[in-house]
Amino acid sequence: MAVDPKLRIGFALHSMGVAGAEVLVAEILARGGSVLEPTILCLDEIGELGHRLRAEGVEVIELGRRPGLDLRLPGALARVARDYELELIHAHQYTPFFYAALAGMRPGSRFKLILTEHGRHYPDLVSRRRRWVNRWLLDRRADAVTGCSDFSIDGLARVDGFSGDRIELIPNGVDLARYESSGDRAELRAELGLPTDRILIACVARFHPVKDHATLLRAFAAVAAEREDVDLLLVGAGPLRGDLERLTSELRIGSRVTFLGIRDDVARLMRAADIFCMTSLSEAASLTILEAMAAGLPVVVTDVGGNPELVRDGVEGRLAPRGNDRAIAMALLDLCENPERAHTMGAAARGRVEESFTLDATVGSYLDLYRRVCGR
Repeated sequence: MAVDPKLRIGFALHSMGVAGAEVLVAEILARGGSVLEPTILCLDEIGELGHRLRAEGVEVIELGRRPGLDLRLPGALARVARDYELELIHAHQYTPFFYAALAGMRPGSRFKLILTEHGRHYPDLVSRRRRWVNRWLLDRRADAVTGCSDFSIDGLARVDGFSGDRIELIPNGVDLARYESSGDRAELRAELGLPTDRILIACVARFHPVKDHATLLRAFAAVAAEREDVDLLLVGAGPLRGDLERLTSELRIGSRVTFLGIRDDVARLMRAADIFCMTSLSEAASLTILEAMAAGLPVVVTDVGGNPELVRDGVEGRLAPRGNDRAIAMALLDLCENPERAHTMGAAARGRVEESFTLDATVGSYLDLYRRVCGR
């Protein structure tokens, strides 16, 4: 029986740094390697994950996008697609899709094209010109369009002007095995250098305005004033770290907040924590929230974007209005003071991921989509 050749697919992204869409691409490559012959197309820079994949033998190309509208880029993309005989380009986010769509209009270009929308900007505004171009030109260039949440799909249709009835939902997923509780928590905390006798609230997010760590710190200050046995762990890096460190000093919680920087052991940190909290102004389908849920943590997150699609208020955790540090503090205190409730919510969170947000299901859906679009 004849075996189909591997699918020659290009993955177009801004870069291959360590972020949600990029990690997803790495997971698709890791789990779909037997059927894929991948080429990664980085518009701006290779990034940490890109260098790692290149060292493993994956073809990773840096295209060197120029500032503003780079009219040289579609030609460069078209040449790469031709040289590597790509059957399909899977563009993650709008800008890579925009340039790939223009590349597909050039004479001799034959590749299929998929757009996947992950997050949305906040505030979510686009020009009338962009919406018109999307509706009457670029939408027709996509052989398939997907979103990782209903929130993302709504943004593509309502804000960007893509045909809403053709956008498919492929939810994000996480590798459950990485977040299995194993061993004694006190022993794990000791290995990580964390206190064994404290309630630990964890937040994993880059220090960027959209993540609104300032609201989290103000909420935690109220928690710290009521409970002397609670600490906050902040994992991440970004331009606002200095501002946030100054805010912890102003709030007099410096001894209760630990900045852990970028870590490669987030799964272990999640398993060592008691509660997860993230106070973003906007989210789509946060992998970090799903990771916390997979680790069996009750979560306190803002009621924005796709968060309510992941977390049901009062079931897997609590939803609070964006920017409302009082409501967030009350939700955190409730979990600190009711450990049985926190445990029940954490177990429900793990069960929800097992039921609806597994990495195997996510990758399988994308591989099925590739086969369908390529006529395999």
